Amino acid sequence: MSDLTAKYQTIQGELEDFILARQKLETQLQENKIVQDEFKSLNDDAPIYKLTGNVLLPVEHGEAHSNVEKRLEFINQEIKRCEDNIKGKQDELDKVRAEIMKARQ
Repeated sequence: MSDLTAKYQTIQGELEDFILARQKLETQLQENKIVQDEFKSLNDDAPIYKLTGNVLLPVEHGEAHSNVEKRLEFINQEIKRCEDNIKGKQDELDKVRAEIMKARQ
């Protein structure tokens, strides 16, 4: 019984980690969408800079747009992977919960 309880707590901790990771990814997604929206309001000749370390470096419009698109694509893939992991851990948690209930009876 104590083994099942420890297993349950371990899985619950892993689930919480996945949920936190998902929340961070969602924040990054929203930030990058804001950047993407800002690009739409810029004139074609407006300078775009990228922060590299402590230095702002000029970036071509096409490269900046491409970088944000790639970042959004990557973040969306990571969110999907995280959601799959969350679903798997929730299923695992349900199984252990059922085993605990069965052991109590």
